[in-house]
Amino acid sequence: MLSLFPHLFQYELVAPFLIRIILGVVFLHWSYRELKNSSSHSTKKLIGILEGVAGLLLVAGLWTQGVALFATLDLLVRTFERAQKKAFLTDGVNYYLILLVLAVSLLVLGAGIMAFDMPI
Repeated sequence: MLSLFPHLFQYELVAPFLIRIILGVVFLHWSYRELKNSSSHSTKKLIGILEGVAGLLLVAGLWTQGVALFATLDLLVRTFERAQKKAFLTDGVNYYLILLVLAVSLLVLGAGIMAFDMPI
């Protein structure tokens, strides 16, 4: 393989680790914001709880690919809702699209280093 920095391939498990941590922190933030909002519907609170559990599992590196599947579905719904409001390819939708790509990357690549579900 032709690469500018072939010696960096020895750190290939660091990228999924960084993606996992960032996506987990984003989901924890969304969960905190939703659960702090006292005027939320019970459905939104349930989604907030699920996102919080997903964030914790991602940060811990436990069941990463299953959580990445949940995150992918969640982000597809969020992106679709924004697109329905004719806000496609605005700053908010671009943010969700980037997070969607990160979630799909975790689904394909796995957890990376420092995770409980590392491949044997």
